[in-house]
Amino acid sequence: MFKRRTKASPTFNMASMTDIIFLLLIFFMITSTMVSPNAIKVLLPQGKKQTTAKATARVVIDKDLNLYAATGNDPEEPVTLEELPQVLGTQVNDSTELFVSLYADEAVPYKNIVEILSIANENHFKMVLATRPPSQND
Repeated sequence: MFKRRTKASPTFNMASMTDIIFLLLIFFMITSTMVSPNAIKVLLPQGKKQTTAKATARVVIDKDLNLYAATGNDPEEPVTLEELPQVLGTQVNDSTELFVSLYADEAVPYKNIVEILSIANENHFKMVLATRPPSQND
């Protein structure tokens, strides 16, 4: 007499979810390559091995011997040698030590790099010299 109706169970199609995840992956891969760690153009010397240390501050010396400093994600600001300990010291608190990356153009004389390293040593900053990765031809 009465016909029994059966309901079709709902199904979830994963194809659209996979497409969205794939597009998000491509988006983040492309945008991550556009992020520049320093806006000042410096030709770094080439190094044999790269470290992955995370610096809390940056010091940049360009080929014209202009000095710039920044902490965290802030943009680099022009500074003098005398101002450098104060600018970098704002990042130090009692529980952590300041870790500074030095971006020096390969045309910068060694004595200028040593001046920065001396300031870091006097103020107990840990400093590392940034280099560009080795090229595939080497």
